[in-house]
Amino acid sequence: MAHTFRLATALALLMAAPAVAGTVENPLVPGQTWEDLRFDVIGDAVISDAESPLSIDAPYRAHDAATVPIVLKQTNLTAEIDKATVVIDENPAPVAAELTFGAAMAPVDFELRVRVNQYSNVRVLTETPEGTFMSGRFVKASGGCSAPASRDPSEMMANLGQMKLRLFGEPEMSTARREAQIMLRHPNYSGLQRNQVTQLFIPAHFIDHMEVWQGEEMLFTMDGGISISENPAFRFSYTDNGAPALTVKATDTEGNVFEQSLPKDAQG
Repeated sequence: MAHTFRLATALALLMAAPAVAGTVENPLVPGQTWEDLRFDVIGDAVISDAESPLSIDAPYRAHDAATVPIVLKQTNLTAEIDKATVVIDENPAPVAAELTFGAAMAPVDFELRVRVNQYSNVRVLTETPEGTFMSGRFVKASGGCSAPASRDPSEMMANLGQMKLRLFGEPEMSTARREAQIMLRHPNYSGLQRNQVTQLFIPAHFIDHMEVWQGEEMLFTMDGGISISENPAFRFSYTDNGAPALTVKATDTEGNVFEQSLPKDAQG
């Protein structure tokens, strides 16, 4: 009887082990790189010791270094967030994105995908009227900035600038709060990738500015660099003002301008 009990207990522990092992904390780790970058990113601003009103979540070990999901979530619901800057310390161009959010985005719940070139701290600097705050995660990933493009360059250029809108669920009746995703076709070449035929480096070519509007109301803007993944995608929650479409305006480093109205009743 005792043997049966011990066996059952051991089996139960084995079954529970994966759930425990899968929970990995990945806070920022000490490193000199940030101290070297700090002034270029925030100048003389003092980073508050208080908890940031905007948290950042990222996987401890990324499944794909070229498309690492980063989630920004507002934890202090009364804070007024002026700007959020995502920094990947060890990337060749560490500032991945500078984001501003309109009133309809509060509380911020925002996801983007980035490239991570080597094991690195990934942090978000949040600017508010009360000061500058920082939160972050340590991500184990490598090779994201030089990873080959997923599609043939000619196919990429043929679809350049195409956009798609996805909406998830129905807006909550009390708040008109809803969730959306906007996807933009663009190779976002980093300048570190090689043409798989010629083996020559592909020149950097990426989305450098993007705006999303509902009617006359701005939802968010993004100024980005080479760390934003191929075919940029942004998933976010916002308060719907009833406008029939979301409008996306974007430019890239080659001077291309993309603008499209994405009707909510004809999402892709």
